[in-house]
Formats: sequence, C-alpha cells, structure tokens
Amino acid sequence: MSFANCKTDLLSFLKKNLKECKVVVLPDFFLDRLINLDWDAAEFSGLVEEVAKRKGGSLDGIPQADLRGGNAINVAAALARLGVEVTPIVCTSEFGLEQIKYHFKNTPIDTSHIETRGKASMTTALEFKNQNEKTNVMLRDLGSLADFGPANLDERDFSLIEDADYVCVFNWAGTLRFGTELAQAVFEWKKRIGKGKTYYDTADPTPKTKEIPDLITKVLKTNRVDILSLNENEAITYASLLDESLKEKLTLGFAELAMESARVLAKSLPARIDLHTTVFSATLKGKSEVIVPTFKVKVLRATGAGDAWNAGNILGDHNGLSEECRLTLANAVSACYLSDAEGVHPTKAKLSMFLRNYV
Repeated sequence: MSFANCKTDLLSFLKKNLKECKVVVLPDFFLDRLINLDWDAAEFSGLVEEVAKRKGGSLDGIPQADLRGGNAINVAAALARLGVEVTPIVCTSEFGLEQIKYHFKNTPIDTSHIETRGKASMTTALEFKNQNEKTNVMLRDLGSLADFGPANLDERDFSLIEDADYVCVFNWAGTLRFGTELAQAVFEWKKRIGKGKTYYDTADPTPKTKEIPDLITKVLKTNRVDILSLNENEAITYASLLDESLKEKLTLGFAELAMESARVLAKSLPARIDLHTTVFSATLKGKSEVIVPTFKVKVLRATGAGDAWNAGNILGDHNGLSEECRLTLANAVSACYLSDAEGVHPTKAKLSMFLRNYV
C-alpha cells in the first residue's frame, strides 16, 4: 500500500469513534529529569573534566525539565491522549503518586492500582547531539521498582488484567529481582484466564545481561507473548543469543543489522515481532514482513520515542488497521511527540493535522 493510500485511510480512521479499548500497563513510573545538551558525549565529557579540575563549578544555560517518566506511565499517557481507557499497575512513593495525579489532571485515569511503598524510581536523562539526531544516556535509581514482582499483585490487579483487551509489561531490567517472574505470572494468567492480547517491551535488557537467556527461555520462547516490541539494540541483543551467524553481519549498518535480527526473532519466537528504529518500523510474523519508513521531522528529544510508538501500535492493532497503516500510525504518534516543542503526546486531531500537512 502506498503512503498516499495509507494516509487517506488513516485520516478517515481518525475521524471515527474508535473501538472501545481497555489497556493495562505495568510496572514502572519514574520521576524524570531531562537535560538537553548541545554537545556530543565527547565534548560534554571534556567540559565536565575542566570543571572538575578547577575543584568544581557550574555549566550554565543548560535546558532542563522535570517530566513524567517510565515506560508504563509514558505509554499510558500517550494512549489516554488518543482516547484509550488505560489503567496503570505501578509502584512509587506517596510523592510519586501525587506526581502521577498531577500529570494526568486533564486526562483522568484510575490510580487505585498504584502501590505506594518505599522510594520512587528516578532517572536523569542526558540527551546528547549525535550527528543528525539525539541520543540519550539515562542515569537511573530504580527505587522500589527493583523489588516489584508477582507478590505485589493482588486479586483486584489480576481481575483487571483478566478483563483487559491488552496487558502490557515493560522495563524488564528495571524490575531487577523479579522481572522474568513478573512477566511469567502476568502473561500466564492472561492466557489461562483472560481474553485479549499480551504486549511485551522489555526496554534495554543489557543491565541484566547474565539473565537474558533465562528470559528468552521462560518468556520469549513461550506462547504467552502475542506482540514483542523492540528497538534496534534490543532486537540485536536477543537475536545474537539465538543465531551466532549474526556475528558475520556486524559490518551492516545499525538499522540493517536490527532488521536481520528481527528476522531471526520472527523465525525463533512465536510472538509477532514489531521493530521500531530511527529510519523505519517493521512487523514480522514467521516469513511475513512489512517495512514502513519513519517520518522525517526535527527531533527535539530522544527519551520516550518508543513509548509513543507503542501507543500508536496498540491503537492500530486493536482497530484492525492493515500492517502498513498500523506502522504508519505508530510512526506518526512517535514523530508528533518527538517534534512537539512541549513534549506533549498527540491527540487524534493533532495526528490528523500532522498527516494532512506532511509531504
């Protein structure tokens, strides 16, 4: 399908009353500090070293913002802006709960499944210049998320999971001690008792490299995951453990290597593989694959692109869009967010305007 035809279909789709959709997201919320740097990593390191050599000092004029963070909460925010009913099951502190209520004050969500205990999760995200795009380095304090697991879910949580159209689990590495067990428990319950689909985006798994094979065996290779959402790094990390021949393809560009990795995953895992990169997105199931280029926009931030993409992907999937249109919708949601001066997720109306004006 051509972009013009897909654009026409999406504009028509966005005018309609969308199919009712209930989504549950787990398990993370972060208090984020975003630091936007006008240097690459090497330049910044040099400046920091100079300040340290003179026994400390300031680097002024650096834009910073305190934001809502965490994969689950960011996806929830993006979905809610699109009119989807979404409920988070996350852990945070009392202060964190008040922050969630503040961030969603204009988009009411059910906060009764948010567990308040211990320390809030926090991230300082450094966004560097990197050729024609932004690259982020996230400094994380996991707080109580590190110990979050199946034991933190009660009967009300499992009832909510059972009834949802999509149950989405994120941030495997952030759930430091029980990440694999949490995914197992939630997805097994959903498949055994509930209806709807399971959606998994582990985020960067490398902080728990030694545990990745166990995750692959106990979760990714099972029939409990319907949709596995990945970026370039995640696809390459998992596929390299399933197919040693990928080592012979390291001369490929990063995006091309990611696509080869996605093909390995599609052959090796039961889930549909949904890959999002900076230059294209793709969906693969068995031998079938569809690739759609991303939108060329002025990127104002790097953090949260995948979360916005996941929201558009879920919305398109639930409403039965074609593969091309689903990927285009997900790309558009991400592009709107990345290029928005205030970092606000798009509504359906804003998406329509974006698509109409894009040439």
